[in-house]
Amino acid sequence: MRFMRPALTFTALGGLLVGITSALAAPASAATPQGVCGKGYTTVNSMAVGSLGTVYLTYNSSNGQNCVATIRNKPGNAVAMSAWIDVPDTGNAAQDYGQYTSHAEPAYVFGKGHCVNWGGHIGNRYVQIYNSNCGQQEHRETFMR
Repeated sequence: MRFMRPALTFTALGGLLVGITSALAAPASAATPQGVCGKGYTTVNSMAVGSLGTVYLTYNSSNGQNCVATIRNKPGNAVAMSAWIDVPDTGNAAQDYGQYTSHAEPAYVFGKGHCVNWGGHIGNRYVQIYNSNCGQQEHRETFMR
C-alpha cells in the first residue's frame, strides 16, 4: 500500500503537468475585426474569402473612419494576404499586402457619407466589393489568380 500512494500521487501530478503544458501551448484565440481595427469599430459588411477567411468592413461613427481587415479562419504558416479600401469620391485609399499567419494589417480611410470600394485576398483567392454602404447597388466579385 505504501508503494501505491506515491505512484498515484506521481500519476496525478504528471496529468496535471500535461494539462498545464497543453493550456500554455494552445494557440491564441482567432483575431476579430474589432480587435484588428481597434476600439469603436463595428462590422458593417463582410465577405468570405472562400473557406480561408473573411474580409470585414468596419466603421467608427465617432471619427467617420472605415477600416478593412482580412482575417484567416485558421491561423497557420504565413501566406500572402491583403486588405484594401478606396473612396472614389475623395481619392483616399489605403492598403496592406504581406505575408501573414492570421490577418492582414488593417487599412483605414475616412468614408463617412461616401461609397467605398474594399476587398482583400488570402493565398490565391480574392474578393472585391464596389459601391458599398451608400445606398447604391453593391457589386461583389470573387476570383482566383
